[in-house]
Amino acid sequence: MSIQKQEEQQEVFGLESFPSILKGKRALVVGGSGGIGRWLSRILAQRGASVFIQGAHENKVASLVEEIKKNGGTAEGCVHAIDSVPEFCRFLKGFGDFDIVISAYGPFLQKPLALYTPQDWEHLVGHNLTLPGALVSLYLSGMLQRHFGRFLFFGGTRTDALLTYKTNAAYASAKAGLNVLVKSLAAEGRDLNVASLLVCPGLVDTEYLDDAAREALLAKAPGGKLIPARTVAETALNLLDADPCAASGAIVSLDSGFSPS
Repeated sequence: MSIQKQEEQQEVFGLESFPSILKGKRALVVGGSGGIGRWLSRILAQRGASVFIQGAHENKVASLVEEIKKNGGTAEGCVHAIDSVPEFCRFLKGFGDFDIVISAYGPFLQKPLALYTPQDWEHLVGHNLTLPGALVSLYLSGMLQRHFGRFLFFGGTRTDALLTYKTNAAYASAKAGLNVLVKSLAAEGRDLNVASLLVCPGLVDTEYLDDAAREALLAKAPGGKLIPARTVAETALNLLDADPCAASGAIVSLDSGFSPS
């Protein structure tokens, strides 16, 4: 294990206690084994939540579950591709209810609007909008009955507003729909401590970037710095880790003031 990796684990699983309302809650993190999702899983476990991690790569899921358990946290994982949203939701039903539901997953595709195929639209909207909506419908009733629930979804960069997009209109259209979902959910759950949040990250540094992609983003990034995935995860969870949750229904841009030239 690298020194950097050891330091990351020591920082996340430190000895300082955090007075978290998430302690003892059960959390589902879709896309929880990599990128921002990996940090969300780690921090939830550090705050005392029992974390159920879904991912597409067995080694990444297994290593994260092992890391969390080694550091005194509670976690389990599953490797399951999301080919069909209805099938995936049927699969999730077998694992019981959750108090915290997070989707940190969503495919991205760039091409001119005229070149999108019907399959492209179905795939992008299905995974970026239909999946979060289906997760809400699957778990909201239980949260309302228990008088506690937290939903966290992720939009795209600058999809907090209705804008024009030259190369990723389908993706942005789906992500922009999350604005309506999160605000509607916040209104429905406000009296029963069920809160929702939509975070729209900017240019984030994750392990999914190769050297060329990282250099290209650095050239566009405010101050020449990419946003650490951990920063996004911590900020989002800090906003939800409150009772009452003042940030419920908020659309939060974590983009360092990014604006395309």
